[in-house]
Amino acid sequence: MNRNIFLILLLFIIPISVVGQTVTVEAKIDSVQIFIGQQAKIELAISIDSKQNAVFPQFRDTLIRGIEVLETSEPDTQYLNNRERLLIKQEYTITSFDSALYYIPPIPVQVDSQVYKSNALALKVYSMAVNADKPDEYFGLKEVMKPAFAWEDWRGLIILSVLAIPLLILLIYLVIRARDNKPIIRRVKIEPKVPPHVLAMQEIERVKAEKTWQKGEPKEYYTELTDIIRTYISDRFGFSALEMTSSEIIDMLMELKQTEDLNDLKILFQTADLVKFAKHNPLMNENDANLINAIEFINETKDPEEENVKPQPKEITIIEKRSLRTKILLISGIVVLAVSILAIFIYVVSQLYNLL
Repeated sequence: MNRNIFLILLLFIIPISVVGQTVTVEAKIDSVQIFIGQQAKIELAISIDSKQNAVFPQFRDTLIRGIEVLETSEPDTQYLNNRERLLIKQEYTITSFDSALYYIPPIPVQVDSQVYKSNALALKVYSMAVNADKPDEYFGLKEVMKPAFAWEDWRGLIILSVLAIPLLILLIYLVIRARDNKPIIRRVKIEPKVPPHVLAMQEIERVKAEKTWQKGEPKEYYTELTDIIRTYISDRFGFSALEMTSSEIIDMLMELKQTEDLNDLKILFQTADLVKFAKHNPLMNENDANLINAIEFINETKDPEEENVKPQPKEITIIEKRSLRTKILLISGIVVLAVSILAIFIYVVSQLYNLL
């Protein structure tokens, strides 16, 4: 009894296993008749178990003698029966240039370690009918036609060409800056504008602190003192006192009527001329008196309005020395710009060659 039950169960299990492992291969062609040079598609479909692997044949250029393979598509996989089965399809695009009736033998597909074959196919290739009695109906080869002008074909080239112009200008600018060792951007420092009498008094205080007349250098002392007075007069009264003689400066001040008593200033200039040109050696009290005369002249002639006016800013351009890091970045930028411009030029030339 037990043996009979075992046999019955075995009969049920075997068919289920066989059905589960059923493999079907089917080939279809979309057109069984074509003219020479036309194309047709062969669809190869295989149905297998989801756990099996299928390998489709790969044709390089020929399916059979007389039929060429132009293209092989990627396999299209579909799951069936709750993902227990697979349906895989692959298409082959074929053509022929010889008129004949072609027999396409079954196409083999390998599933795991076994080979399965599809059904056979047939393809009829016709040649074009030629009527020799009417040769005027046939024409020779036509000349190559140039495509019509379209802005869409030139838009990208125009944009790239316009973009290359500022890039080229920037490249030239950076190259010049790198060659001259100048910074790309100059910094601007804002400093207040100091009134002339303040600058003059600052210089006089410096001369007093150095005490050059006590070191036996009266010529240097009077040269610095008179230069301070000349610079002050130039900035205060607006004429070039640095290029004028002492007498010319006194005459100009008298014409401007900026001060009534110029005797102390005359004595200062005369003593300075004697020291510089006649090697005069003034006494100590004479040096102090001339220094006091210079201070009094500045205080008497300074512009009273400038004492209450806030210092006005004055822009001074300062060239910053370029650091090593800036140099590396500058050279890198030049290389990148040069490569970009060269790539744009090559692309534009190649596209123009193709269009023209």
